[in-house]
Amino acid sequence: MRILHTSDWHLGKKLEDFSRIEEQQAVLQEIVNIADSEQVDAVLLAGDLFDTFNPPTEAVEVFYRTLKCLSKDGSRPVIVIAGNHDSPDRIEAPDPLARECGIVFAGYPNSKVLPFELESGLKVTRSEEGFLELKLPAKDEYLRLLLTPYANEYRLKTCLGIENSEEALREVLEQKWKAIADKFCDNTGVNILVCHLFMVSKGNEFPEEPVDEKPILHVGGAQAIYTDNIPSQIQYTALGHLHRMHRVSKKGSPVYYSGSPLSYSFGEADQKKYVLIVDVEPEKTAEVRQLELTKGKPLLRKRAEGMQDALQWLSENTEALVELTLVTDTFLTAEERRELNAVHAGIISIIPEVSNAKGFSSNKRKQIDLTQSMEDLFRDYFQHEKGQEPNDEIMNLFTEILAQEEE
Repeated sequence: MRILHTSDWHLGKKLEDFSRIEEQQAVLQEIVNIADSEQVDAVLLAGDLFDTFNPPTEAVEVFYRTLKCLSKDGSRPVIVIAGNHDSPDRIEAPDPLARECGIVFAGYPNSKVLPFELESGLKVTRSEEGFLELKLPAKDEYLRLLLTPYANEYRLKTCLGIENSEEALREVLEQKWKAIADKFCDNTGVNILVCHLFMVSKGNEFPEEPVDEKPILHVGGAQAIYTDNIPSQIQYTALGHLHRMHRVSKKGSPVYYSGSPLSYSFGEADQKKYVLIVDVEPEKTAEVRQLELTKGKPLLRKRAEGMQDALQWLSENTEALVELTLVTDTFLTAEERRELNAVHAGIISIIPEVSNAKGFSSNKRKQIDLTQSMEDLFRDYFQHEKGQEPNDEIMNLFTEILAQEEE
């Protein structure tokens, strides 16, 4: 049985004010192409489908269009769980219609999928809260899935009956997973855990959560789960939340974060992105392959020494999205910013790094002369904060503001 594992699509997410929807469309089509070329039997999408609870219409359209393509008219199941960015109610709302296409949504930890059977031969044979068993077309083995969407403190109490989330979550999930695995996961099928959680190998350092990501490890969220909590019957664990693809532990059955299909912050600059192809048979250890995704724009950080260095580098890296740190003797003028943006349309932010040519030390203190004019006081303040005199453009702007205040 061949499974494709992906997660953290974050559809609708922007980089500052820069839309990523075209990149998202391109990379999701790349995932569809991989699913077809690899002839995968099922697709697992482990949460954070959208970037917000109320995603823009274009993001929703891209999402459902992609799932329909992945499902191949109901011949290939697509299993989708909610992440901490997703509204579980929104995720589950289209479930009755989605099931007709072989798409299964689970928004809550206690969600139960209603049995169904399609003309393609795809069939839900057994289900209960947090568990799903599928009979796939042209396959003798059953696919068993333990599903654990993201659970905040409220959902922990209402869905799992947890009152003290600080310590109880690991124990409750371990007991719940074990009870399901003992009941359903024998050696006649493929047994997989799909969840959107912060999971680590006990005793190892915690990996950092993505920049700009809504953290799971915080008050009102949930603490880390250990790989030791996974039942022994599970042959592969498909995780969502962390944006860097990696294997959580080298011991036991493979436990992987697939990572996001695009780099969504400059903290992920130079990061390669993947989908995971999992080949697994009953009673055997799953084999995992990493297939690199290529359709997203690279995110690059550049520290340029002056305008000419910046302009040359930008002209050589026009396909990237850029965070530019520009070292100059003075602050950038509006004309210089226009010149930079004319060379490169993907500059997300420009960070001026003004060199202190006069050797001014911001630690030096001097007495403020309140008898000075407002303009001279502003010059002193600017010199103190920035280490140099304000240029004519800044002074003209200050004068305009001052005039408006005096009217």
